[in-house]
Amino acid sequence: MVVQTELSDAEVDRLFHALADATRRDIVRRTLAGDESVTDLAAEYSMSFAAVSKHVAVLEEAGLVTRRPDGRKRLVRADPKRLAQAQRLLDAFEQVWRHRIDALDVVLTADPRTS
Repeated sequence: MVVQTELSDAEVDRLFHALADATRRDIVRRTLAGDESVTDLAAEYSMSFAAVSKHVAVLEEAGLVTRRPDGRKRLVRADPKRLAQAQRLLDAFEQVWRHRIDALDVVLTADPRTS
């Protein structure tokens, strides 16, 4: 069973690489609730502004957030549509897994006397 996806392999790689980091997942969570400035985001972490900005750039490259200027600030907002794409991909992998488990269950519960 092959998993069909609306994303290219490179996009999937960027998406899950971006989500592999706890700080980036937290940034996505925070920006799903509403726009956050990079400065406000940086204030919550024990790292430099530049480091947080790099995390935001990774998320932006993966399509998980957008950044837009607002005066002197740069506001970050999560893209729920991209998260939904990730969820659909994970759902497809789950279906593959369930199909294999069901097939294994059939083999393990088969009566060897009837074969």
